[in-house]
Amino acid sequence: MTAHSDSRIAFENVSKFYGEVLGVNRVQLSIEPGITSLVGPNGSGKTTLMNLMTGLLRPTDGRIRVRGIAPDDPERLFKIVGYCTQHDTFPRGLTGFQFLSSYLLVHGLSREQAHGLAMAAIERVRLNDAAHRKIAAYSKGMRQRIKLAQAICHDPSVLVLDEPLNGLDPMARAETIDLFRELATEGKHLILSSHILHEVDLISDSVILLNEGYVVAEGDIRGVRSEMESHPLQIFIRCEKPEVLAAKVFAQDAVVEVRIHDDRRGLLVSTRNPDSFYLLLNQIVLAEDLEIEHVTPADENVQAVYRYLIGGNGEKR
Repeated sequence: MTAHSDSRIAFENVSKFYGEVLGVNRVQLSIEPGITSLVGPNGSGKTTLMNLMTGLLRPTDGRIRVRGIAPDDPERLFKIVGYCTQHDTFPRGLTGFQFLSSYLLVHGLSREQAHGLAMAAIERVRLNDAAHRKIAAYSKGMRQRIKLAQAICHDPSVLVLDEPLNGLDPMARAETIDLFRELATEGKHLILSSHILHEVDLISDSVILLNEGYVVAEGDIRGVRSEMESHPLQIFIRCEKPEVLAAKVFAQDAVVEVRIHDDRRGLLVSTRNPDSFYLLLNQIVLAEDLEIEHVTPADENVQAVYRYLIGGNGEKR
């Protein structure tokens, strides 16, 4: 292989079937360093594609190379790849620092190196104050950040991040996006999936749109932002004092509608300008000292936008 091809993640006519069920089919991709987002409805093949490039799944057909390394060569692959999964799986009873240190020791590092890299990663995701607390006591957003720290702590050149912004409050989300940009400027690959389309459009160097196991479009997918403007984005916010938050956001031009959830522990906000709304939300949370459990787009709204994009960007190959 040439040096140029070694800098890419390459899928050559890759298919993966689970028995008779299609995971992905005839995928042809050449992914350059930078931030690449995988987008598509649930079940479109995003996680399958990530598991293939990290060696957790073997393709039924085709060939994969991650910066020149085959995923079935785990000893070499794991040195250059960090994976942040969508779901939580932590050893019982460990602190954040112990979790990262033990992971680095398994990588073959000395105790001194492991401790140094563990603290560096914890600082980079801004969990310093919680480093020596047990992960079992972490909030959802803190667990998400310690998973990201685990993915970056051995300084991999390829980061595979499945829904890395899920569960983060607006301020932590902004800080994490800034970290992604820093990592991309270092020449790393960041492959991430997200349901938050306006953020995908904002931070990604390239986008891969999947539907039912097929790549239906790739590159710069134009029209995401204009489509979000014509279809107001619905955002569900789980928080304390939803009535206070509702009163504050409803008076803003960026907000179309606000509804308190039936259980009185959250609210559904519709906005035509997600960027302005998330900035506004940060300001309100700080001013009112509110605790936000999580912020996520409403599924039915996201699916409607996906249907528009899939219909407008190509057919199955």
